[in-house]
Amino acid sequence: MHGFFVEQGINIRIEMKLVHTISDLQAELSALKAQNKKVGLVPTMGALHAGHASLVKRCVEENDVAVVSVFVNPTQFNDKNDLIKYPRTLDADCELLESVGASFVFAPSVEEMYPEPDTRVFSFSPLDTVMEGKFRPGHFNGVAQIVSKLFDAVRPDRAYFGEKDFQQLAIIRKMVKQLHYNLEIVGCPIVREEDGLALSSRNARLSTVEREIALNISKTLYKSRTFAVDHSVEETLQFVESEIGKVQGLQLEYFEIVDGNTLQSIANWDDTTYAVGCITVFCGEVRLIDNIKYKE
Repeated sequence: MHGFFVEQGINIRIEMKLVHTISDLQAELSALKAQNKKVGLVPTMGALHAGHASLVKRCVEENDVAVVSVFVNPTQFNDKNDLIKYPRTLDADCELLESVGASFVFAPSVEEMYPEPDTRVFSFSPLDTVMEGKFRPGHFNGVAQIVSKLFDAVRPDRAYFGEKDFQQLAIIRKMVKQLHYNLEIVGCPIVREEDGLALSSRNARLSTVEREIALNISKTLYKSRTFAVDHSVEETLQFVESEIGKVQGLQLEYFEIVDGNTLQSIANWDDTTYAVGCITVFCGEVRLIDNIKYKE
């Protein structure tokens, strides 16, 4: 397996390594940090796609060492069936990561990350009490547990997260401030298929028919952005709810238009300079999220 170091504008080929323990990872990284190498981290749950690849590519470009974690974190699933069904494709993930220049793949076991139960309880109010926090109680606490563990293990200079998980990104930024981590959080734009569907590991669970149906999520969001120019926030909310409701096979869980910094719902477009529409829809049994920016 091969990755790249970027040093003085020159790509230097190195072996990409797959490691499974924190001690092995830290032994590898400590030697590189002693040489003042900058370390970037891309936390993932595997089942990687082009969206993840875009995060890793940026990490490779901006750091000397790119670490990608592949770990399906049990503490952030409030639905055990969802945890069981979550795709696990480590061999394919490693092939993709090798192709985009990752330095290390960190793929620990559950026992490695949780040698004993993590009883820490975080509070990110009001960021974690709305939207995903409301419908998936405990989810963001689990996210904070694993991301903080990864930050402690890797001690990166930068960490990369996709804006598709918009609420998660805001919460991780707050966690970094709360726990005084000395690192930069880099948010990266949503990557979509050519037809507009937001890339997600969960898309692999969609049937061919369901995938066509799921396209209506992004189509509706884009339509709503045009609609919003001449309509109120409330009318835009109703438009999206109505459009999704017309599609057989889609079940809206929530759609909210929020301030992109506080994640609190807005009543008027003038309430903020950063307005984001966040949506979660079930397509069959598969839960899909997406978002769109109305003002930024």
